[in-house]
Amino acid sequence: MNTRFTKSNFKINMNDPHIPPIAWFVFAIILIGSIKVALLLDARNVSDLVIGGTVLALTGIATYFLFAIKVASQWEKAIVLRLGKFKGLKGPGLFWLIPIIDTAVMWIDHRVTVTSFSAEKTLTRDTVPVDVDAVLFWVVWDAEKAALEVNDYQSAISWAAQTALREIIGQMTLADILVGRVKMDAELQKIIDERTTPWGVTVQSVEIRDVVIPQVLEDAMSRQAQAERERQARVILGESEKQIAASFAEASQAYADNPTALHLRAMNMLFEGLKEKGALVIVPSSAVDTMNLGGMSGIVSMAQNNLPKEK
Repeated sequence: MNTRFTKSNFKINMNDPHIPPIAWFVFAIILIGSIKVALLLDARNVSDLVIGGTVLALTGIATYFLFAIKVASQWEKAIVLRLGKFKGLKGPGLFWLIPIIDTAVMWIDHRVTVTSFSAEKTLTRDTVPVDVDAVLFWVVWDAEKAALEVNDYQSAISWAAQTALREIIGQMTLADILVGRVKMDAELQKIIDERTTPWGVTVQSVEIRDVVIPQVLEDAMSRQAQAERERQARVILGESEKQIAASFAEASQAYADNPTALHLRAMNMLFEGLKEKGALVIVPSSAVDTMNLGGMSGIVSMAQNNLPKEK
């Protein structure tokens, strides 16, 4: 329940956390007592009139006490104006106001505040529309400036952050935004802090939460990345083939001067191939003549005899 006084700027709010419960208790006790006494008084009796005046004075004192006493939480500062001019900061804790003359027009929270902001369909330097979501962590370090230098400092901070984000996006390419979030966070913090410092607000950090690009461009980038991986795989395969060819060339030089070693190597390869049951080895006739493998049939028979017999 709210009660307004038409001739002043005061408003009694039953749920106002800045009015201590003891003030409501004292006001209620005196008000109830005053009503009961007023019902019992006789206006023609002088003593009753004195009692009535005393009760009325107590009621006025209780009302003054209700309006005058305020309590600010540990993290709050109250902006007090006296006849429209800045009087000072009050709190945290218990403090007094002069009713009608003094007014607590604003309560400033000194805790760290989190504000989310975004930039939708903003073009990058390479004309790519992106949606960027970010989070701003800020705190009021000068309550007087926050109250007197800007109207609704919380909304002003949000709009300043959003404008700075759009400016940063327009100066960067899509690739820089995707891989350079840390740099983008630092630049955003610097720009926003420069704008909010005159308001008594400092920016502690800015964090980019998400960067959304069009689905068509996302598919194209995915195909590009896949093609790049395939290209790298082919390059690696080619390098491997070159290394293998170099190894074969070096081995051929060793075998060229030692035909016996080449013959033994060929025999070993055939033997290894025939160890597997049912293996079929096809050797070109030119290889038979070159490596003197005329006794290959005997080698095959020997390998078959060495195979374990089936039960």
